[in-house]
Amino acid sequence: MSAAVDRTPSPLDTRGAAEHAERMSAFQTTHAFSGFSVDDIDAARSFYGDVLGLRVETNEMGFLDIQLDDGGSILVYAKPHHTPASFTILNFPVDDIDAAVDDLNGRGVATKIYDDSEFDTDPKGIMRGGPGRGPDIAWFRDPAGNVLAVMSAA
Repeated sequence: MSAAVDRTPSPLDTRGAAEHAERMSAFQTTHAFSGFSVDDIDAARSFYGDVLGLRVETNEMGFLDIQLDDGGSILVYAKPHHTPASFTILNFPVDDIDAAVDDLNGRGVATKIYDDSEFDTDPKGIMRGGPGRGPDIAWFRDPAGNVLAVMSAA
């Protein structure tokens, strides 16, 4: 009785690499997108579309498709018993963080969501970056409590 031989090429084995690549070609990274949940799809549509000014479309399943200017998209869906993400789900790089925070505040979006014991932020809610600290960043929440941020692009 002979033992079965595994003929699957190792990722480190260049023999059979073309065959392995051919089998893997069904996996594609084009048109990948991210998604997150909310508790109220209508409030999310209003916030992302009217307040933030993003292009928001309702798809055939009743979910929201947020179209980004660079061609990417984000799926937003209602979830019963939604729990807000405990991390930043969406970052918006900006050229001038102070102007972006002023703009958000003018639209009724609060950017001072953490107290200074959590993150040392200025009165506008901006945590100033620097060497070893990363970029300047200010966090805010959507109506479902999910955390978003504007951050210095430079």
